Amino acid sequence: MTPKTDNLVTLKDGRQISYAEFGDPQGKPVLHFHGTPSSRFEGSRPSIDETAKQLAVRLILPDRPGFGMSDFQPRRSFLDWTDDVLELVAALEIDKFAVMGLSGGSPYVAACAYKISDRLTAAGIISGISPLDAPGAFDGMAKSDRLTYELARKAPWLLRLLFWYMAGVLNKEPQKAISQMMAELSPPDQAALRQSDVQETFIKMARAAFQQGSRGVTWEYRLFTRPWGFQLEKISMPVNIWHGESDSMCPHSMGRYLATTIPHSQAKFFPNEGHVSLIVNRYAEMLSMLLQG
Repeated sequence: MTPKTDNLVTLKDGRQISYAEFGDPQGKPVLHFHGTPSSRFEGSRPSIDETAKQLAVRLILPDRPGFGMSDFQPRRSFLDWTDDVLELVAALEIDKFAVMGLSGGSPYVAACAYKISDRLTAAGIISGISPLDAPGAFDGMAKSDRLTYELARKAPWLLRLLFWYMAGVLNKEPQKAISQMMAELSPPDQAALRQSDVQETFIKMARAAFQQGSRGVTWEYRLFTRPWGFQLEKISMPVNIWHGESDSMCPHSMGRYLATTIPHSQAKFFPNEGHVSLIVNRYAEMLSMLLQG
């Protein structure tokens, strides 16, 4: 199938959720929750579509409220997302499905595993963020990421302004945005981001994240600095966790915290992978593992 990237579903409260589809339309449904700031175009790299086809996966990437074309939802929580997910899969006539999430998408995977495990066939977290009060959460984290969380906690109005500036750079000087990002990345991530198709996907997904402005992204960062609203220890289903040990955006200490806190988790750490390189180099491997339950 030709990827469909501009789909819309109207929810009961009148909001719209946008989503993209890749892979096999008759395949096993997997919902991929994008990172932050990102969007449904996180799946637009050609190799991801090909991987989904080869594995017979119907890969669905929804934009969260305030991202892409999805309407902003005031005061939403991580757990609120599970209601949107259930309405989305109902509209798509899907009963059982798997969820996976990259980076900032990890709390949403955890929320689904906590609240709607009866609907899930599997759950997976890639390069995931942990609660920020986890031991060693900031050890080895890039300075710019530390600053972002600090602003989210103490001056969200300033963070919104910073994201507004970032969106402008992405639109007018995308290579400048990539160069700024590259400066603090680990060597494996720098190597991954030098690939032209990865750069193209990064620009597309990041631009869409700010399509409606910076309010949605700023609110999500505020959520990261707060209690998640549920206990990871009470997740009853197995959760796959994959993390690169050279990750400077979400340090591997975050992945280890998730692995030791979520019961029945199945974790794999990659010594020579970072935050970006993990999904670039290992997506097929991780998606295949997810399908095994």
